Amino acid sequence: MSFFAAFAFLSPWWLLVLSGLPVLWWLLRVTPPAPRRAAFPAIALLLRLKPKEETPAQTPWWLLLLRLLIAALIILALAQPVINPAARLGASGPVMIVVDDNWAAAANWAGRRTVIDQILDRAEREARAVTVLSTSPNLSGEAPRLSRLATVQETRSLLGALEPKPWQADRAAALAALDANAPAQAAAIYYLGDGLEDPNTNPLVERLQRIGPVTYIADPPERRAQLILPPSSEAQAIAVTVARPDSGGTVDSAVVARGDDGRLLARERLLFEAGAAQATARLSIPAELRNRISRIEVEGQATAGSIALIDERWRRRPVGIVASGGQEKQNQPLLADQFYLERALQPFAEVRAGELTDLLQREIAVLLLADLGRLSDAERAQLEPWMRRGGVVVRFAGPRIVEADDDFVPVPLRLGGRAFGGAMTWDQPLGLAPFDADSAFAGLEVPDDIRVRRQVLAEPSLDLAQKTWARLTDGTPLVTADKRGEGWLVMIHVTASPEWSNLPLAGLYVEMLRRLLGLSQGIAGDAGGDAVLAPVATLDAFGRLVSPFPAATGVQAKALATQAASARTPPGHYGTDTARRALNLSQGMQAPVALRGLPIGVARADYAPAREVDFKPPLLIAAFLLVVGDLLIALFLRGLLNFRGMKRAAGAALVAAFALHAANADAQTRPAAPQIPFDERTGLENALFTRFAYVTTGRDEIDNVSRAGLSGLGVVLARRTAVDAAPPMGVDVERDELSFYPLLYWPVVAQVPRPSDQALQRVKRFLADGGMILFDTREADFIGPAGNGPAAQRLREILRPLDLPRLGRITPAHVLTKAFYLLQEFPGRVTGAPVWVEAPDATENDGVSSVIIGANDWASAWALDGNGRAMFAAVPGGEGQRELAVRFGVNLVMYALTGNYKADQVHVDAILDRMRR
Repeated sequence: MSFFAAFAFLSPWWLLVLSGLPVLWWLLRVTPPAPRRAAFPAIALLLRLKPKEETPAQTPWWLLLLRLLIAALIILALAQPVINPAARLGASGPVMIVVDDNWAAAANWAGRRTVIDQILDRAEREARAVTVLSTSPNLSGEAPRLSRLATVQETRSLLGALEPKPWQADRAAALAALDANAPAQAAAIYYLGDGLEDPNTNPLVERLQRIGPVTYIADPPERRAQLILPPSSEAQAIAVTVARPDSGGTVDSAVVARGDDGRLLARERLLFEAGAAQATARLSIPAELRNRISRIEVEGQATAGSIALIDERWRRRPVGIVASGGQEKQNQPLLADQFYLERALQPFAEVRAGELTDLLQREIAVLLLADLGRLSDAERAQLEPWMRRGGVVVRFAGPRIVEADDDFVPVPLRLGGRAFGGAMTWDQPLGLAPFDADSAFAGLEVPDDIRVRRQVLAEPSLDLAQKTWARLTDGTPLVTADKRGEGWLVMIHVTASPEWSNLPLAGLYVEMLRRLLGLSQGIAGDAGGDAVLAPVATLDAFGRLVSPFPAATGVQAKALATQAASARTPPGHYGTDTARRALNLSQGMQAPVALRGLPIGVARADYAPAREVDFKPPLLIAAFLLVVGDLLIALFLRGLLNFRGMKRAAGAALVAAFALHAANADAQTRPAAPQIPFDERTGLENALFTRFAYVTTGRDEIDNVSRAGLSGLGVVLARRTAVDAAPPMGVDVERDELSFYPLLYWPVVAQVPRPSDQALQRVKRFLADGGMILFDTREADFIGPAGNGPAAQRLREILRPLDLPRLGRITPAHVLTKAFYLLQEFPGRVTGAPVWVEAPDATENDGVSSVIIGANDWASAWALDGNGRAMFAAVPGGEGQRELAVRFGVNLVMYALTGNYKADQVHVDAILDRMRR
């Protein structure tokens, strides 16, 4: 049941006025009614004169009762009767509020605040003092303590600053605080609990019962906080187990994985079977993305217990270095390849140097081979199986590999190499070209001052372009790679030291190595050590990373895996910004269990809001209606109401109603006008109005977002432009006519089957007739139609029969960047994915691209709810990113409706000059 509800008067002193109703009766009784006036000739008056003298009659008794009722209703309304959750307290004494302010309270902290306000309202009306006891240590690490008796206003300030803590409650310490400073008696005690089993809950409640009547308030078991257990790495997935307090009915939820920038990397269904207290989801994610995960969370939960922070301990990447070097480099370490590799890798990897055979016998995720020359058959026999199981081999060029005829490389190499800027050559050192969208280094900025003086050249081949991840400005490969089983073989065509280039001296070198390490599958294990890791960021009770709390201290690295979260060691990241270790709330905790029972005599309630029902408005309305009735009665008694005229008006109304009925019956006997079929009527409406459409997927959660996104975009268009779009329409490409819509939004979902060939031919005709489609894969790390993600693969299956021109990444000069707003980036709910259009030199539709392809989830950024508020957060840029997404939507609509007219405007002067001639 919900928190207590009872009937009460907020202004009971008005009820004293009811004692004056007898006086009002007497006044109304002795006052005669007003004389009745009648219009008649004077002769008739003389004829009807009676010798008997008449006196005015008294007010009728039923009219007296009516007026007394009106007065009583007004008095009751002034007394403000309500069904109020804050009814009067029966006993004397203060009010005590006990609050579980632990991690589980964050699941419904708003409900607790509502109940607290109701309790304080109750205490304020009766001028009761209030004392508060929270059961969790505070942010400074101090044990729970009972506050002094205070007024309601002082207590509101105290509780207004109270927030849940990201650790467990200490009810034993709360019981000790109660024993030390408890009041002798309390009028009522309200325990705002978390509803979870704890051996110290019942002793605390029994101690409270000795002070006063206790009401225990908690959410129903199915709404209590869930706990995500530490994830585990499997061969092809990440297993995530979530525990719930109850084992009731079936619950369908989801777990999601996010990167440091908040981007969604993976989402998987989490299904609690009926009677099961735990459920497991497996996140299948490519190895290239797995190492970018920073947190896994339960969708729909916002507590520290619903989030698991991810670090390197469960997917460590120890790096082995095998470097060649003579006595000269051993004596001068600044010339050695190993020196630069170790300095670049140490902030975020565990570096181990040694011989190849020794390193392969240890736990190694990535192996760096610096100018080793030709590998022996025995070394290759050990290396290749290890690599195919998920290892990454990175080879660096050098004098030895230049002369070695070694085929253990991603692409065939030319012997001899290539030099720039020497005394015997005209060529100057070359810089790096920007990275391609499908490169492992995509998104990294290339400094202008990087120069390559020598490189190992690759032999031309048909697949050389596909295997090239980095190029020099002349197009020759700098980094090549080849997939080998589950692992990678990567070749960097310069030395690991500055001998051939200044790349090892740049920050880009560190970021490139970090990306290469991200290709590895990771090695399970835990890095030990006696080093103390300082807190870097703390997870608050709502699952947000914030600055470390005042009481937070360092943790020994070897103890971090078993360290329980507390005020001294709160959940969060420890170590440094570049080498973080995670401490999660679930470490050292048992799975949550619903509270089994409470001592006899404890009242139970939940956090469902008990709405206050005010009877003042209906009482005043009833009094007003009775006053109107009393006025009509008085007018009748005075003869001012002409019932004959009213009868004539009623008769005229009956005649008019009869005539309308006859006309309607006559109309029904005529032949009915032909009805327009539904599809034809819909077509006429779409032909008369500008309407955008979205392709339905059969999945309600996606189709609802598509509809809300286009509706929200329509609202923005109406406010900012002359486009007045009708509500969007969902279309099925298998059966619906597409020619009515200038723009289709097509969310590409890997789980939705590819449309039939007939449907895709209809889509092809739609594009040929001038239609435009925005394909949105909503896929993390989308690099283009040639990507490896499941949605990108489904996109290729859709695009293949459409016979589209050559596609390319959008350029800064494209019309879409200036159709209405000037834009150079096109974010949505997320950002970073490139936008692809038809290449300008390949499009056949007057330079207008018929397809636009991206993955930034634009519909979610445009989507508005019924109150005009954004439905989804834009990450990581917030509202600034959402505004850019909306502007992209406006540009997209203008591009779809007006084509390339903006491109023609650059030729306005030439066109006008030609017209003058």
